[in-house]
Amino acid sequence: MAAWTSRGLRGSTLEELLNRTNEKYRQAGLALIQKVPTPITPIKIDKEKRHITLAYFEQKSTVDYIGAIQGIPICFDAKECNYDTFALQNIHRHQVEFMGEFEKQNGVSFLIIYFSARQVFYYLTYAKMKEFVDRADSGGRKSFTYDELDPAFQIPSGNGVFVNYLEVLQKDLDLRD
Repeated sequence: MAAWTSRGLRGSTLEELLNRTNEKYRQAGLALIQKVPTPITPIKIDKEKRHITLAYFEQKSTVDYIGAIQGIPICFDAKECNYDTFALQNIHRHQVEFMGEFEKQNGVSFLIIYFSARQVFYYLTYAKMKEFVDRADSGGRKSFTYDELDPAFQIPSGNGVFVNYLEVLQKDLDLRD
């Protein structure tokens, strides 16, 4: 069972930026996206500071965010990568399965990956993610490189939000038509 303190706050900066972005989208009436809480069981609590210092995950989480944008159901996970190579072990099997089932219900699933060395946010479509996962499952590379990604899906900055993924989501939708 995974412990909360093992890699506790990794990716928390990206999630904070996404939370602020999603709040801006909500205020503008563009989207309603919520952070999916990961259920935990506290083991140790610092009673003076009232903080959980050790906890275990109760169950596997699905994705980090779920909601709707202009009537379109979406779900996505936020990942952070320090290098130009992204290890597929960071995408858990149950997440791939959930996202696949979500797509079958006419939802849109994707990853937002922050390549911190490049300071680049990237929108990875479910189809491209699945292509990489299938390649690994059939004995190929267990990772993908930044150079394998389509530059058109790099998330531009601007429009008053931190991670402006709506424009790139529209590209994904256009490719589905």
